[in-house]
Amino acid sequence: MPKKILVLGRDGQLGFELRRSLAPLGDVVAVGRSECDLIYPLQLARLVRREKPNVIVNAAALTAVERAEEDVVRAMRINGEAAGELAALAASRGALIVHYSSDYVFDGTKPEPYVETDVPAPLNAYGRSKLAGERAVQAMNPAHLVFRTSWIYGVFGNSFLKSMLMALRQPEPLRVVSDQYGAPTGAAFIADVTALAVARYLYEEASFPFGLYHLAAAGRTTWHEYACYVAQQARTAGLPITLTPADIQPVLSNQYPGTARRPLNSCLDTGLLTQHFGIRSPPWQDGVRHVLAAIAGSRNLA
Repeated sequence: MPKKILVLGRDGQLGFELRRSLAPLGDVVAVGRSECDLIYPLQLARLVRREKPNVIVNAAALTAVERAEEDVVRAMRINGEAAGELAALAASRGALIVHYSSDYVFDGTKPEPYVETDVPAPLNAYGRSKLAGERAVQAMNPAHLVFRTSWIYGVFGNSFLKSMLMALRQPEPLRVVSDQYGAPTGAAFIADVTALAVARYLYEEASFPFGLYHLAAAGRTTWHEYACYVAQQARTAGLPITLTPADIQPVLSNQYPGTARRPLNSCLDTGLLTQHFGIRSPPWQDGVRHVLAAIAGSRNLA
């Protein structure tokens, strides 16, 4: 009998890629908020009871950092409490739970990339809610995979990359933060790593290395450098943009409007992922070029 994999967050950029990457592994049931809203615990319980999955992949989250600051209760419910409830429901079935956390669990004061054993110290409500979620998952189900990732983008859904493509079509110069460092990480890469890990779990459960892993592209950049690279590569890909990198002005974090504080360094060390799964992260530029080429081919700017 084929294994059943339940994916939450079907309509997000990661959920879209997970449906693709997990399809060869079994019967994938992907649900969005219209079928199961993480706000309501009973909906989660009914869903798991009905589908009886062998693996639950939770790609549903409140990802808007400023919105989390404005509605702390909702952020904590979706990113924190619901994650723990899903992990407990998975445990009740002897199922694996896969959950995604964030680089924003750190305060950004460390000069080097963060490793899994570094002490989290989130600066904002979003980071606190994601930290609560990963800890709840770890506490509720020993059969867990928690992937901390960063600066996600993809062909579909909302992201900084897609926002830049829209802004680059306007005549006004842009102002982009230049003192926050991280690694833009493609949703397709995250989904592919997830599929490799889930496949290994399904075939080697007894020796599977459960735990917390950092999952991000290699290298580092700033939001400003990232925006300039998008502008350069978008033009090369033939996308309709007006601005050039020279039209993108660097600004410091304290000069940029916004309520939520962000870490200045959110680079993640992925050595543990390489050690346990043999996966080496590609340079962040590779995924960006691939996505821009795909968008150019489909003209999918939504």
